[in-house]
Amino acid sequence: MRKQFFRIVPARSKRPSKYARRAYQPGAELNGVGALVRRVRKAHGWTQDNLAGQCARRGWDIDHLLIAKIETCVRAVSDFELKLLCEVLGVFPDEMLGFRALPARASKKK
Repeated sequence: MRKQFFRIVPARSKRPSKYARRAYQPGAELNGVGALVRRVRKAHGWTQDNLAGQCARRGWDIDHLLIAKIETCVRAVSDFELKLLCEVLGVFPDEMLGFRALPARASKKK
């Protein structure tokens, strides 16, 4: 009878891909302005594509998927991006950060 030799290979640890989706975890939001961006965008009657187009006109190459990630707080917002979003949406940064109440025109729901 012939002897069989088996090589024992240790199991690899499953490491998520850098492109893997991150599951939503309450309390782990990466920005504090996402809900306000959505509320002001909807008050203007814009879609995410419209907002992305307005940002592109001001020099920020962005698409609707990035807007969706910002609005769902999955992506952090830098200071430059916050300033540009405020310019496009017509609100002040302190209003967007919650230090001052949003004006009625910006938070009106349609």
